[in-house]
Amino acid sequence: MHSLQFTAESSANTMVERDFTVGDVPGVLWSPASGGDHAPLVLMGHGGGNHKKHPAMSGRAERLVTGCGFHVAVIDAPGHGDRPRTAHDEAEIAELYRARAAGEPEGPIVVRYNAHLAELAVPEYRAALDALQELPEIGTDGPVGYWGINMGTAIGVPFVAAEPRITAAVFGQHWPDVPAEKAKHITIPIEFDLQWDDEHISREEGLALFDAFASREKSLHVNSGRHKELPRFEVDSAVRFFARHLGGAVIASA
Repeated sequence: MHSLQFTAESSANTMVERDFTVGDVPGVLWSPASGGDHAPLVLMGHGGGNHKKHPAMSGRAERLVTGCGFHVAVIDAPGHGDRPRTAHDEAEIAELYRARAAGEPEGPIVVRYNAHLAELAVPEYRAALDALQELPEIGTDGPVGYWGINMGTAIGVPFVAAEPRITAAVFGQHWPDVPAEKAKHITIPIEFDLQWDDEHISREEGLALFDAFASREKSLHVNSGRHKELPRFEVDSAVRFFARHLGGAVIASA
């Protein structure tokens, strides 16, 4: 079992950003400047080709930290961010670019590659959660959520299915091929985002993954638009969702 080691720290406004490692896996933890003792923790998963500090991650983290007083953490997925790519990573990425240039469907390649990454990342997320809960400002008695779209869903669904400490999750925008089987074992509250005009994931595929979750409380958020056009207001909805299920009042953003 690896302990968490902080490697850098910075602060801005009311939020503290701390880089960390758990073993050789790099991550980042955002916390309230006031400390946020035993506040809820939300783990997030970044999208494919991105990294732990991508603007989508830092932006969502700021909303959860400053708006709800939560802690938020992300780790780099295998082959992403500050982690080196393997020969397998390079081959899959090259195949994706080849298919894209040829106008062929990207889905089969992304599904296969993301399933591979999930097998590696799920134990890493569980180890990161173990280490984060050892921090006195987080502890083991607070609720934990998960938020991941696209590749964050491919990794997050099997992670949440295997992790009883997660009590609420936001997913969306992924094919059902692999995650659907794991989704059948998830019963916690779920919010799910789907783009109605997604050029990669059909409506039927998106709905099939949503339908697979065994949760009694699950909300489907469908918006018009293509794959990368998920409306920013869905972040507001996700923040309210976590505040409702993990505890905490939402402070309106400026």
